[in-house]
Amino acid sequence: MTEVRVEMELAAQPEAVFDVLADHGSYDRMRAISTSQLTRDGEVHNGTGTVRLLTKGPIRFEEEITTFERPNRLGYQILTTNIPLRHDGGLIQLEATPTGTRVLWTSTFHSTVPLLAGPTGALMATSLRRGFRRMLEDAERFARKDAADRSS
Repeated sequence: MTEVRVEMELAAQPEAVFDVLADHGSYDRMRAISTSQLTRDGEVHNGTGTVRLLTKGPIRFEEEITTFERPNRLGYQILTTNIPLRHDGGLIQLEATPTGTRVLWTSTFHSTVPLLAGPTGALMATSLRRGFRRMLEDAERFARKDAADRSS
């Protein structure tokens, strides 16, 4: 089992960051994602039960939203992917701070290639960690821009 854990402080309010991260059909505006598509909407728009299709280059993920608690928790499960992993779940937790938002993003998976589980897991974890950081940096930027646009 491999766990990816990214913790960051963002200079934007939790509601604004959550709204960016929950806008699944617009993930392709983030550097870590090539294409994004909402393939099924959930109980509420973008909420629990929503299914999104994300790609980064040749890598493809179909994910279902499993937790939608605005503005504090957004959970997901990778349903299918074309890379050798079995996903145990991911969770993005947001907490208000005096200067914005503390985000903790965790994702746990197993490599499906038993003999290469260690090296494959480490390589995938490094790549996912970089992607999560980029997505959070972009979420902060978009959240701040959206807030500025609303106030003008």
